Amino acid sequence: MNTAVRLIVLNSTKTGDSSLVLHCLCREMGRRGFLTTVRKGGSRALYQPFSILDAEAVVNTKSDLWRVRGVSSVHPLTGIRSSFDKTAMVMFMSEVLYRSLQEGASEDGLYDWCERSILTLDAIDGDFANYHLRWLLELAGVLGFAPSFETLAPFAGENLRDISDLLSAGFGQFMVYPLTGAKRSAIAESLLRYLSVHLEIPLNIRSLAVLGELYR
Repeated sequence: MNTAVRLIVLNSTKTGDSSLVLHCLCREMGRRGFLTTVRKGGSRALYQPFSILDAEAVVNTKSDLWRVRGVSSVHPLTGIRSSFDKTAMVMFMSEVLYRSLQEGASEDGLYDWCERSILTLDAIDGDFANYHLRWLLELAGVLGFAPSFETLAPFAGENLRDISDLLSAGFGQFMVYPLTGAKRSAIAESLLRYLSVHLEIPLNIRSLAVLGELYR
């Protein structure tokens, strides 16, 4: 029996000459890995982080790693793919989810929120340098531990005032809130520590350094 699935790619791992393991957030099944084949000479662009895909999963009761076929893109994400800055931000955000979610994790509303957040970043035409900070705050809420001034204070350090202002800011105010690149990186690190404590897993996000260099 096969089943239709909607996927958000978090990461992919090459196995052999023509196979990829796709680490995905799936609307129907939460965090799950799938196996797919990329034909010789074929492009892997379809499987970039945060690609939103429709596919047919081939159900295999003898294996946890199901194969997907008939994969197609749901949204082209041209606003992201044509922007180096947005692509770097997506690398960070997808890595956070990849390292935060355990196999089988399926929080209510997580998939739909994630898809909306990708499409929002894709559509933004203007300031978005703070977007990943708002995204981290929203992620914590979706995972069940919405941050407040009191809960974030132990992690904020010298950035407490900025974090307090950001918590009370509307979306538009948040996007234009004045921060240096160093401040953004420090706040992101604080929010990652907050997530790490509540998830009870270390979050060593390597792509944060890329964002730090980008927005210095």
